[in-house]
Amino acid sequence: MRRIVIMIAAIVMVCTASAQSDSLASDTVSHKLSLTKKLDEKLSLRYYKSSYDSNYVVRPREKWLFKPTVNQTGTSIHAKGTVNNVWSKYDLHTKYQTTISMEVDYCDIALALSLNPAKMSGNYDDYEFTFEYHGNQFSFDLDYQRATSLTGDINFGNIDYLDEDALNMKVFNLTAYYTFNHKRFSFPAAFYQNYIQLRSAGSWLAGVNFQSGSIRTTSELKARSPLAPEVHIRAAHFGIGGGYGYNWVLGEESRWLLHLSMVPTFVVYNYNMLKVNGERKDAKPMRLNVIFNERAAVVYHFSPRYFAGASLMMSNSIFDDDAVIVNQNKWLARAFFGLRL
Repeated sequence: MRRIVIMIAAIVMVCTASAQSDSLASDTVSHKLSLTKKLDEKLSLRYYKSSYDSNYVVRPREKWLFKPTVNQTGTSIHAKGTVNNVWSKYDLHTKYQTTISMEVDYCDIALALSLNPAKMSGNYDDYEFTFEYHGNQFSFDLDYQRATSLTGDINFGNIDYLDEDALNMKVFNLTAYYTFNHKRFSFPAAFYQNYIQLRSAGSWLAGVNFQSGSIRTTSELKARSPLAPEVHIRAAHFGIGGGYGYNWVLGEESRWLLHLSMVPTFVVYNYNMLKVNGERKDAKPMRLNVIFNERAAVVYHFSPRYFAGASLMMSNSIFDDDAVIVNQNKWLARAFFGLRL
């Protein structure tokens, strides 16, 4: 009889413990679901809250965005000048960098994976870092590139010099601009597709731009070609200016979006220098020149959920001086397809 009582008590204790464990697990799952729901509600509230005029710009109803993209970038530098009574000219450009990326976006929180097939196969040794942000009012893009893949022409007097691994280049670009008509004109609609432009609108833009670049001949070139010139080109420009951007909305149900903007900035200070075989020539630091920043995009909406398009961003400096002429050009082209869920 005593054993039976002990067994019944043990069974009751196990059942009670199991019930408590199940209750605790259930409470934990409920707590996690509650936190997830609260987080989703906060993200959704932030996502749908907009300072735009809803007659012109709205959020997509779908919160998920999947966007595969193909990107290609390129840089070129052109310089010429006379140092120690010897005229020289340099027309150089890097290898094009092509990357394939996949972006997953939920309520404006994005995660992207980018691959460079040429670099993975060992055919591209340059390094490039690009970051861009297009907001309602403020936008900027930043790019840094370190390259040894320069090709083109170097004319030193009457002799041409250039072969592989001849030059090292470092280039930095920073552009920032402010949108005045930010209630009706949307940069993100053209470049991110996390907004939809419903009606055509434009805006005046204010911008600043900084470009910096350096090119040097390598010791490997001097070892292979002792008569080759030892060259060092430095360029730095800071500009302030303004321009205009416009979003055209065309077609039935606002299916087409065409964007075009230009922000010329006037160089208020520069540091341009050409050094050949130890002899140096400097440009005037306060000579007035221009940096042009151009943006273009086209987006077609097959339906509210599907779209495709392409965009182009360029920055071109036009610097002309009696002593040294240095022009630097940078571009980024992009093609994409998007799915909203």
